[in-house]
Amino acid sequence: MAYKILEKEEIAPSVHRTVIDAPDVAKAAKAGQFIILRINEEGERVPLTIADFDPEKGTVTVIFQEMGKTTKQLGKLLAGDFLEDFVGPLGTPSDIKKIGTVILVGGGVGVAPIYPQAKAYKEAGNRVFTIIGARNKDLLILEDEMREASSELFIATDDGSKGHHGFVTDIMKDILDSDEKVERVVIIGPPIMMKVGAGMAAPYDVEILVSLNSIMVDGTGMCGGCRVTVGEETKFTCVDGPEFDARQVDFGELMNRLSMYRDDEAKATEEYEHKCRCGLH
Repeated sequence: MAYKILEKEEIAPSVHRTVIDAPDVAKAAKAGQFIILRINEEGERVPLTIADFDPEKGTVTVIFQEMGKTTKQLGKLLAGDFLEDFVGPLGTPSDIKKIGTVILVGGGVGVAPIYPQAKAYKEAGNRVFTIIGARNKDLLILEDEMREASSELFIATDDGSKGHHGFVTDIMKDILDSDEKVERVVIIGPPIMMKVGAGMAAPYDVEILVSLNSIMVDGTGMCGGCRVTVGEETKFTCVDGPEFDARQVDFGELMNRLSMYRDDEAKATEEYEHKCRCGLH
């Protein structure tokens, strides 16, 4: 079964929003889950967090940034094209219920998986402070959608081109230092951002969750490629996560494992771009 791309747009430089016709996935999806797609039979299996879903229309939205060979290939596909595989929903859904005030922190493309959580937390009756950030204003994504889904939206850019001049974690700390009683913080973004954010929030009496993006192959817990250490125990991100207690995550190990295949990824990307330049692909 092939999965049709219904909509495709570049929402920031090299960042694409893609809407897929996948009724079965859309009916079962919940905030916090992910899919694994494959462009063709020879293609790499790529895990992407579900950014939105519509059970009535039967659509699932994913947002990705062109980084390596496969995401660059994916970036060239257009509305009307098809994907070989679109498997999901995978992973454990976010534990969303009415708990009070929640801070959601998204950095870079990590803003995408924050969006369905913001909607779900707000629909559950929570007060939702959402903080989104990027290196500059041109790289910010989903600003309008986040504003509608949140009780309050805060923006940070590294260069100060929009919102707070600094990091998303600066704003998070300001809220935690205020009189607002926060029950939970959810941080999604680059591993170093999650590590720093978790460390900054650790002294406060608040639950801290992160969504991990470890290397993944089958997505069902059988290969063990996505293993992470949480609370000195081995966990599989694909079935035990992707959300974990940030205080318990071994971020050093996570980042080391993410860098294991960096040279191979660079080589594959270079070969693919060479073929594109030569008109061989």
